[in-house]
Amino acid sequence: MTLSYPELVEVPILKAIAEGKLKGLEGEGKPLPDQVDVAFANMAPQRAFRIMAEAGALPEEVKFRKLRDGARATYRNASSDEERQLAVAVIAQLDLRYTIAVEAS
Repeated sequence: MTLSYPELVEVPILKAIAEGKLKGLEGEGKPLPDQVDVAFANMAPQRAFRIMAEAGALPEEVKFRKLRDGARATYRNASSDEERQLAVAVIAQLDLRYTIAVEAS
């Protein structure tokens, strides 16, 4: 199942709303603050993910992507073949989990 870009943003938000994870957040019901440094960027996805992150409701794929990026940094900084092999195994596992999470959402 391939989702359009708006669906990729909206589906996790709607899921978090349905689960009640976005209730009682700081600033609820107030306008979002302006962010001048990124004034020309499409702010909707960035703001949505920031709000979800503050609520502890980030989609699994985002969590796995962050873990995978960390594992890749570990691989780059590895000082032995054994450390690199372990990092490759962790990266492969996280790639699989990331793919499953993306397909499930």
